[in-house]
Amino acid sequence: MSLPDATPNSRIVVTGASSGIGEALAESFARRGYSLTLVARRKDRLCALAERLASTYIVQVDVEPCDLANAVERTALIARLSAGDVSGLCLNAGFATYGGLLTLDPDREREQVELNVVAVHHLLIGLLPGMAARSSGVVLVTGSTAGNQPSPNNATYAASKAFANTLAESLHGELAGSGVTCTLLAPGPVRTEFAAVSNLGAIERRLPGFAWVTPEVAAEAAVRGAAKGQRRVVPGTTAKLQDLGGKYTPRSILNPILRTAYGDLR
Repeated sequence: MSLPDATPNSRIVVTGASSGIGEALAESFARRGYSLTLVARRKDRLCALAERLASTYIVQVDVEPCDLANAVERTALIARLSAGDVSGLCLNAGFATYGGLLTLDPDREREQVELNVVAVHHLLIGLLPGMAARSSGVVLVTGSTAGNQPSPNNATYAASKAFANTLAESLHGELAGSGVTCTLLAPGPVRTEFAAVSNLGAIERRLPGFAWVTPEVAAEAAVRGAAKGQRRVVPGTTAKLQDLGGKYTPRSILNPILRTAYGDLR
């Protein structure tokens, strides 16, 4: 079984829902009639989005303001979500930093690992058992083509997305026949607020427009792939080329190229 039917009692949980791919994922599911629980730090953004989706698509939308990098807040959130019927879990929240690891803020690097890795794993082990007990549900993990190769000057992010990529694809095989599916969304360049937070604006100025996809394109591809029970969704031509290049280009070639590219973002 792939994506369960939309019912008033079942919920799609979307983390990082206040902007970008997360917001677009929420809209894609709402358009299909699913009730939603939106998770992010910015309560005002969540409430505005919930009001718009509820009125536009006539679905129930709840908000759960939460700093997922905070273990105490995250544990309380999982307890609340576990009390309901979670039919879908979109693990999308995350951020990146650029620069040499020795030059970056250690606290920010630890926060990045906590959000991109620990929170993803914590939410999964907290909510997956309920889905498995019902033999129904979909997990969608937002990884990245960056997780396919080492990325000097982008080390923490690349490593965190390598974890997300491998976890999602491993679960895809592990859950086969259980009624629960797991799909990896591995985007390349996507025009979101993520760029402003992570210094990706420098890359935006270098890459041509056709290299980018919108959050809506990435999200719609992800939802369609999850509905079919696909293992991996890579939206856009550029992302597909990055996906292949990261897997098969020798590291001796990739490392100096990416070291220069990401080093220029400092």
